[in-house]
Amino acid sequence: MSEKTFDLHLIDHSGFYGIKDSNIELIRKLFPKLKIIVRGDMVKVIGEDEEIEIFYQRFQLLLDLFDKQGKIENNEIVNLMLYDQDEQSSNNLNGDDLILYGRNGIPIKARTPNQKRMYGAIYKYDMMFCIGPAGTGKTYTAIALAVKFLKDKKIKKIILTRPAVEAGENLGFLPGDLKEKLDPYMQPLYDALNDMLPAAKLNSYFEDGTIEIAPLAFMRGRTLENAFVILDEAQNATLGQMKMFLTRMGENSKFIITGDVTQIDLPPHQASGLLQTCQMLRNIDDINFIFLNENDVMRHPLVSKIIKKFEENQRD
Repeated sequence: MSEKTFDLHLIDHSGFYGIKDSNIELIRKLFPKLKIIVRGDMVKVIGEDEEIEIFYQRFQLLLDLFDKQGKIENNEIVNLMLYDQDEQSSNNLNGDDLILYGRNGIPIKARTPNQKRMYGAIYKYDMMFCIGPAGTGKTYTAIALAVKFLKDKKIKKIILTRPAVEAGENLGFLPGDLKEKLDPYMQPLYDALNDMLPAAKLNSYFEDGTIEIAPLAFMRGRTLENAFVILDEAQNATLGQMKMFLTRMGENSKFIITGDVTQIDLPPHQASGLLQTCQMLRNIDDINFIFLNENDVMRHPLVSKIIKKFEENQRD
């Protein structure tokens, strides 16, 4: 007789266990030779070595699927726990445009043609520029792709960064230390992550450094390896900052640079480095450029009309 223990503190165990532990009861019926003990975040399994080994492999697949979907159905429990199959089988449930399942099992998809291009291109290109107006989902889609790569264990770390440029407001007058001053500015990044990861897991990732959110200046001097790195609001980076950031790229890393060239918050004497960088790098085959437009806007229908009017006004 031997035993194995599973630590579910990063999993929404109440959702995983099911109503009145119904999912656990189903698993017990599927493995009647094992004694399965549930205490809070811990699941202990006692039985013969061979039976425990089979259970361990299949239960791990079940945890992985729940982690990706945020929910688990009875038929999925039966299929994964009762029959031999590899991890790829659990991934075939995804639709073509589904990036991942967020909190509470909400599907997060690439919904527009250019978002779908982002999804497809990230597997081919290690560096991608996504330029477009507000509301086109460029940042949200980029973060969803980063979380997917983390869940699929293709990278070990997510780094989200922005230039610390004040959009008409003075950060120096805000209360608190540097982190407290910057957190409101980084809030859109936190909001996206909150949609995609359970609170306990997200907090754990912040604590152990698996996910890092930091101002662009904090990237200087670093080599970013085994990481999915997103530079957001890149229109507010100078040419020198763009060079500094892009040259941080290390082995097995993905870089996505997002920006909206119609909303530059730099002082008048400073030029945005984003378009200059795009022009300089446009002939490098290994870098992908995706330009989103008002057709990609996922906010209120009025937003697309507003963006179009602003663009018309700038041309006049």
